[in-house]
Amino acid sequence: MSFSSLNLDDRLLSGLITAGYETATPIQMAAIPALLSGKDVMAGAQTGTGKTAAFALPILHQLLAIREQNPLASDEIQPLRALVLVPTRELAQQVYKSFVKYGDDSGLTSAIAYGGVSINSQVNALTEGVDILVATPGRLLDLMHKGAVSLSKLQFLVFDEADRMLDMGFIIDIQRILKHVPRDRQTMLFSATFNEEIFTLSKNILKDPELIEVDARNTTASKVEQMVYVVDEDKKRELTSFMIGSKNWKQVLIFVRTREGADELAKEMCKDGIKTQSIHGDKSQGARERALEEFKEGKVRALVATDVAARGLDIQQLQYVINYELPYIAEDYIHRIGRTGRAGSEGLAVSLMSMGEEYLLEEIEAVLDDRVPQSWYPGYEPDLTKPVPKNKKNSRSAQKGRQKDRAYGTKTGNRSSANKGANNRSGGRNKRS
Repeated sequence: MSFSSLNLDDRLLSGLITAGYETATPIQMAAIPALLSGKDVMAGAQTGTGKTAAFALPILHQLLAIREQNPLASDEIQPLRALVLVPTRELAQQVYKSFVKYGDDSGLTSAIAYGGVSINSQVNALTEGVDILVATPGRLLDLMHKGAVSLSKLQFLVFDEADRMLDMGFIIDIQRILKHVPRDRQTMLFSATFNEEIFTLSKNILKDPELIEVDARNTTASKVEQMVYVVDEDKKRELTSFMIGSKNWKQVLIFVRTREGADELAKEMCKDGIKTQSIHGDKSQGARERALEEFKEGKVRALVATDVAARGLDIQQLQYVINYELPYIAEDYIHRIGRTGRAGSEGLAVSLMSMGEEYLLEEIEAVLDDRVPQSWYPGYEPDLTKPVPKNKKNSRSAQKGRQKDRAYGTKTGNRSSANKGANNRSGGRNKRS
């Protein structure tokens, strides 16, 4: 289906033609008509399927109609009409650039706000008045506290990658923001995975929503080949460097669980002759942007990332993703390998699993409702005589439970602990966002 058949404003169609867009994707074909009709939407879509355009285009279209029907007086400041909440800085940048690109001929104004950088320029942009704001929850609350932004005139509210926002513990921030948002609004919730927490959130923020799922729930991109190699923990780094070097892979995105692990792995891979950089929440925004740009330009062969830092990375033609460590939260696996196989292209996702981590793969397969092929890599077969680490599963399950507690801002049977955790999160928003 062409975009011209979706009854979008001609100025938006002009921008799409300039950007090289011709045919709408399934998520766009399903979501755009529903949003243009004024419905709330709860949409499930894999990364790389065009979900940003699925909500950005109808918002821009409706904002143009509002401006024509109610033009501002010459001395009026443009009130904020549309807010897009995202979990990370990288995704904020990606979504903001999309609004600018799609609305190039519209005359509508957009702004971006996230932590880790000076707040002053963001305050200045908002006090001049904008139509659309793309923001991380923590920085938005900071701006609201300073009186730099008002949500009283908001008409469109988007939660992009809502599952990640819950995983990162943003539910308390979201609840605070919702207290300042008009009840009479159009709300859109987009998520790559649906689980109990997402449906709980949707009941609180959406009104009679249209549920849109263009693929089977919690599936991965169809053109991404998946493989799990069982390997000893102390051989993972060697195998990773060997695969990249021997197969001459370029642009390989590698996922680890911790910031310290990202730095250590990047350092050791450089010693192996694989030019590698790390990207995570402890690094400044400038350092993260430089590392990503060098990776995109091919100056860096491998990029080691944590889940938080990698969310929102839009690297066209990325073919290889390595799960150096399987994620504790099974749904993160879908987001990780969704960095490749974007826009219908092919990709390869390799996961390294050491003995004692089988339960993590079982949880991933339960979410996918499918089996992921397992094998031994020649020359790196696991030593089956080694003892399996004791209590590994219990400690990892406990950590998963703590992550879920953080996502809801509560802890079973201990409300005071939840309040303490919420206060700690509030104080650390800028680093996390």
